Amino acid sequence: MDPHNPFAPKPQSPRQQLWYRTTGDLPERLSLHQYLLAYASDFQFLVTAMRPHAVSWLTPGMQVTSLDHAMYFHRPFRMDDWLLYDIESPWAGGGRGLVRGRFYDPQGNLVASCFQEGLIRDRRGERA
Repeated sequence: MDPHNPFAPKPQSPRQQLWYRTTGDLPERLSLHQYLLAYASDFQFLVTAMRPHAVSWLTPGMQVTSLDHAMYFHRPFRMDDWLLYDIESPWAGGGRGLVRGRFYDPQGNLVASCFQEGLIRDRRGERA
């Protein structure tokens, strides 16, 4: 909802909201929807922590990787229905970033929460 260009990043708020859903219908199996949401929850996660610093994972010399990722499912949901992903980063520094995310169904119910700490290291100034 507040897009940024990873090829030419500019300082932005450490918060973003995204809409997700699959392009086709899925079976009723809840575990499949949970697997897909856990996978999708990693998209744009650490990117949110980098936004205020005007860098992206595509910036030459940036080293970015997940250190841990926790997922909590609160109620049933469907990945073939729209889900709002509300992501914020309360802190980034010292080569690390912390992010938390919340997924809401179309009725505004919280269906899942996730947290991640990641390595975000700018290696442009280091010697080879």
